[in-house]
Amino acid sequence: MRDLVVFTGSAHPDLAQRICGALGVPLSPVSIKRFSNDCLQAQLLTNCRQRDVYIIQPLVPPTQEHLMELLLMIDAARGASAAQITAVIPHYAYARSDKKDASRISLGGRLVADMLVTAGAHRVLTMALHAPQVHGFFSVPVDHLTAIGVLADHFREADLANCVVVSPDLGNAKQATLFARLLGLPVAAGSKQRLADDQVVIDAIVGDVRGKRAIVLDDEIATGGSVIELMDRLDDFGCTGASVACTHGLFSGKAVQRLGSHPMIDEVVTTDTVPPPDDWPQLKVRSTSGLFAEAISRIHAGESVSKLFDGVDPTCGPPEATLPLG
Repeated sequence: MRDLVVFTGSAHPDLAQRICGALGVPLSPVSIKRFSNDCLQAQLLTNCRQRDVYIIQPLVPPTQEHLMELLLMIDAARGASAAQITAVIPHYAYARSDKKDASRISLGGRLVADMLVTAGAHRVLTMALHAPQVHGFFSVPVDHLTAIGVLADHFREADLANCVVVSPDLGNAKQATLFARLLGLPVAAGSKQRLADDQVVIDAIVGDVRGKRAIVLDDEIATGGSVIELMDRLDDFGCTGASVACTHGLFSGKAVQRLGSHPMIDEVVTTDTVPPPDDWPQLKVRSTSGLFAEAISRIHAGESVSKLFDGVDPTCGPPEATLPLG
């Protein structure tokens, strides 16, 4: 690891420290200043010349500030003659802007991908993109990790008798099916229609949940609107209770209050790809630092990253099972 150097911005320094601890390398210092005209400046305080540079920065609120920090740090590393620059983005927030679903609408996922490459990134390491097509927005290699193995480890410690894995929508059903296979459980899904960013309708449940306890799996929870709507439908269909699991737990707005007080929800489990809320001690957080550290180590050594996910990552494992239709 002598020629590897790791930096981070202000988005999630705790995760960066954990990744560096697992790698056995120090987290190198960065100076980020704000001028009187509100412009940012980033300075890397460790030599980067002909070294393998990794810059850890999830795109979390304030998202635009943290994106600009990341772009400036990448640009600084390129100007310092880094041999290779990898943007480690545990949460790529703009992945939700992935398609033209209205006239004259922007594609933020592709635009930000272009900005990262223009700034000087040679590679991107990320986790649980909202939509698989976002991978193709990048013109540089992307290593796309999954946290479902980390989340499955949490539930393996519990009694799973009479449980069912539930996806909030059919679009996430493949990940839910894979998750269910890891736990040896059946799978179901909600039939969801999104009316607005914070308004959804789930009018049916595909699969049998009556008399069972649900383990709800989603890639991201922001306001919690989809989960609350799903809880109401699960209750209507005879489900007895639920655990909620997600990779990116943003929990914005009233999400903590809504999820923490809902009578159907027994526990909420997430990972540390984003900073957890300070006012929710009951939240259970599983760390992804080991996965990111191992991926960085393999990239640095020129080894396969996909080997980490044999049987877990759907692009590496066996064919998907089908969702039951009754």
